[in-house]
Amino acid sequence: MRPTTHRPVRPRAAGALVALLLAAGCTSGPSTGGEATGGATATPTGTSTTATTPAGTAVPSTTTAPDDATAAAVGFPGDPVDVTTGLDVPWGLAVLPDGTALVTLRDQARVVRTGPGVLAQVAATGEGGAVDGVVPSGEGGLLGVALSPGFAEDRQVFLYFTARDDNRVVRYTYADDRLTDPRPVLTGVPKSSTHNGGRIAFGPDGMLYVATGDAQDRAAAQDPRALGGKVLRITADGQVPPDNPFAGSPTWSYGHRNPQGLGWDSAGRLIAAEFGQDAYDELNVIRPGGNYGWPVVEGPGDGGGRFVAPVQTWPTAEASPSGIAVTPDAVYVAGLRGERLWRVPLTPDGPTGTPQAHLQGALGRLRSVEVGPDGSLWVLTSNTFRGEPRAGDDRLVSIPLR
Repeated sequence: MRPTTHRPVRPRAAGALVALLLAAGCTSGPSTGGEATGGATATPTGTSTTATTPAGTAVPSTTTAPDDATAAAVGFPGDPVDVTTGLDVPWGLAVLPDGTALVTLRDQARVVRTGPGVLAQVAATGEGGAVDGVVPSGEGGLLGVALSPGFAEDRQVFLYFTARDDNRVVRYTYADDRLTDPRPVLTGVPKSSTHNGGRIAFGPDGMLYVATGDAQDRAAAQDPRALGGKVLRITADGQVPPDNPFAGSPTWSYGHRNPQGLGWDSAGRLIAAEFGQDAYDELNVIRPGGNYGWPVVEGPGDGGGRFVAPVQTWPTAEASPSGIAVTPDAVYVAGLRGERLWRVPLTPDGPTGTPQAHLQGALGRLRSVEVGPDGSLWVLTSNTFRGEPRAGDDRLVSIPLR
């Protein structure tokens, strides 16, 4: 059973219910770097089989807010409000045009569609409507999700998941809460119990970017021909674009340990968050062909000009960054071990300003963050894996930007 909660939530209205399979058992691998809690024993995934969508349940914040003028100036996040509760190890989040979102459940190999007052299971082609071919283990399972740039017309959804022999990206057609016609577009990405990467996102150029971990093979991160420890760039059909920096290779940048956050600013710069090992987590501006140093360099420093240095770093206990959301004036970084939401200002005279930490401990571990349909931030927690679940965990919350 899940541990007893210490942060009760008072539901104001019950939402839809959906029966979910019991989550698979989870094990922690060596050198998790940021996935693990600070010195804590991994908590087994809970056995609750019900998810609910309370309408507007406020969650208390432990962060001290600045005065109104400062809040308006920096886009200080407001109080989080529950959108959906009772999710078991949620991972990926993609906002749909209708104002709901697709959420992946890592260990159950399932996708749900949710929003205010809405929760529905999305049937796929596997047994019982699960996503066929997913093999959850450790940090692997059903991970990232992305909509095609032409989703309104082509209804294509892309999923990144751990299979029997590899990590892969598979394209589906989505309609009437069903995923059909699975077609692999990228296979052969190395898998392990940890460092599987997993975030996928379409860029402003229409290409699909894929964040892959080193899968505990450090040397592979420095090999542009290998698929592990990279940010990859492919077409929606899985082809290598002719303008990639290494001819015939999907590698866009290399020397990464375990990147899991991808987003673009208004200038078209690709920004990525990356787990460090023991010392520093990173926020990087990705250059085509750039070498980001792992395993030679962790955190600040460019190795005497050999590597691209990060634009921000944090101690791993303060961040352990997974997903990011990019707005016109800031990057918001979801922290797992750090249990906080970082706001990193984007400045006109440089890549980033001074980071500001919000919601410290208010929600526990934070896995994903996206800009929601109403302009608020939609954030997924991750307390049913290596966390301390409280009543309602895990949850999708809405955080208004003041």
